[in-house]
Amino acid sequence: MAVSLNILIVALSLIAFSPLCLSSKAYGSGGYLFPQFYDHSCPKAQEIVQSIVAKAFAQDPRMPASLLRLHFHDCFVKGCDASILLDNSGTIISEKRSNPNRNSARGFEVIEEIKHALEQECPETVSCADILALAARDSTVITGGPSWEVPLGRRDARGASLSGSNNDIPAPNNTFQTILTKFKRQGLNLVDLVSLSGSHTIGNSRCTSFRQRLYNQSGNGKPDLTLNQYYASVLRKQCPRSGGDQNLFFLDLVTPFKFDNHYFKNLIMYKGLLSSDEVLFTKNRESKELVELYAENQEAFFEQFARSMVKMGNISPLTGARGEIRRICRRVNHAAY
Repeated sequence: MAVSLNILIVALSLIAFSPLCLSSKAYGSGGYLFPQFYDHSCPKAQEIVQSIVAKAFAQDPRMPASLLRLHFHDCFVKGCDASILLDNSGTIISEKRSNPNRNSARGFEVIEEIKHALEQECPETVSCADILALAARDSTVITGGPSWEVPLGRRDARGASLSGSNNDIPAPNNTFQTILTKFKRQGLNLVDLVSLSGSHTIGNSRCTSFRQRLYNQSGNGKPDLTLNQYYASVLRKQCPRSGGDQNLFFLDLVTPFKFDNHYFKNLIMYKGLLSSDEVLFTKNRESKELVELYAENQEAFFEQFARSMVKMGNISPLTGARGEIRRICRRVNHAAY
């Protein structure tokens, strides 16, 4: 009886802990992602990524936000396959020229520096897609945000999708419903939308991305009244009706280089910079409640952000024999010679 009771206890404990063990695995065709993927083939991989991200942050405090954004813009187009890193070539039209990325996406040289260091350490082993996922996590941590185990084992695409980049990445002036639809297309939900939007606690945006809020939000020549009007008057000084398109503004005006929950506090005060930020508080009851929760409870935000980042990083990975391990992230291997 004692033996059978022990067996029952062990079985129950395995059932209890199985979701925890499987939570970081993403199943793809021909294999699955897991955090220990490079433990034997390239044991220093994560250490190398972390050290170069830290160096880049020391040189440019904007870089963590840029690296985080690269991963996001990669995963929303054909999955997390490093297609965003590819340059134009004879067969490839680069996603770097899409509306969401042109004059905006940056940090490519940091990814190439990481890739070069990894090729020296363990040639043709660590994918550019996994570098993006690791750099996003390390960028979050180095600015004060949460950490998480990154499932690994993605492979790199041999093509890009300019149309996918133009159509699938949420835009700053999209309606709440359009943004939510774009998230749901990727297998993400409203909770993921709100928590991942919290990455705007760091980084900058250009005047051209929110100008309509200052002057002509609904086509009637009037400003967006869900934007704090004093804040709007400050923004107008550096974001005129015409010109100054590339002028940069902090997404979180309170702690622009610290990953925290001030982004959500700003939304409650109607000081979200982008329309796509403020609509989380003004256009949907469920998302408003989440904004209020995260503004009040940073730990709740951090926990959900980490979960949602793993979920986003699991969008349609290439695994097994699909794709390749690029030697240089900006071009496919047959063009690397």
